[in-house]
Amino acid sequence: MTEPATSPAATAATPLSADPRLLVPLGLFALYVIWGSTYLGIRFALESWPPFLLAGLRFLCAGTLLYGFLRLRGVAPPTRLQWRNAAVTGVLLLGFGNGLVCFAEERVSSGIAAVAVASMPLFAALFAGLYGEWPNRREGLGLAIGFAGVIVLNLGSSLSGSRLGALALLVAAAAWAFGSVWSRRQDMPAGPMNTAAQMLCGSAALLPAGFGTGERLPAHPSAHATLAAAYLVVFGSLIAFSAYLYVLRHARPVLATSYAYVNPPVAVLFGVLLAGEHVGPLDLAGMAVILLGVAVITLARQRRR
Repeated sequence: MTEPATSPAATAATPLSADPRLLVPLGLFALYVIWGSTYLGIRFALESWPPFLLAGLRFLCAGTLLYGFLRLRGVAPPTRLQWRNAAVTGVLLLGFGNGLVCFAEERVSSGIAAVAVASMPLFAALFAGLYGEWPNRREGLGLAIGFAGVIVLNLGSSLSGSRLGALALLVAAAAWAFGSVWSRRQDMPAGPMNTAAQMLCGSAALLPAGFGTGERLPAHPSAHATLAAAYLVVFGSLIAFSAYLYVLRHARPVLATSYAYVNPPVAVLFGVLLAGEHVGPLDLAGMAVILLGVAVITLARQRRR
């Protein structure tokens, strides 16, 4: 779905604060730094909160706050078709994508989780082929390099010790990639209402999954973990996820998904500095190869355009 056309006069009347030339760079900054830090935020929150309930409550709180605010401002609710599309995308991006990352972080470090999720653009390049955008030779080379990096990363001490965690991270990256590719061709709610609808729908999948797998709300969560969960609600969801959907709508897909290869070094840095996490040689080698593969795909697509 594309944005409606606007006349030059309407464009000129657009306030500077709504100019994509300003908001896209700000959105990318939020994605690079905030989402890079949320991996460590998830780890801290998991000290008291179980993974699927943590993700479900996070998006329920953020989605309810945003939806209520938008309705009070007079924003129209999504249509039935838009709710359906938001439900599919919300389950893929937030249910499988974020929920499985939380699940995996009980088993692997926050930095390694971010590195594994960096394979997302590789899956996105493959799924784009479902819509006729098959990778060219250079993109195919990037895919081969990137998936070789995933293999190297799985040989490292962090992921090799938890095959279940590794599988969860790969499924999370694939689900997020397919949801992102699919949603660009659907009738989605406009602006922030898209964010609110997807978070509400994602929470509707995550909370039953949590209770259904035996998770329970903590009776006495630590202040440290609760503050981390609040950070995820405000910064990771309301600010950063809104920024992602905005950038996805107003920028090229390769630019919108570029956060995937900026988040890993940011997450590793936060993990090492604030949580004393350790990254081994094979982990670093896997990260380097994955990022090289994603960079090759990005450069190939820029040339093709």
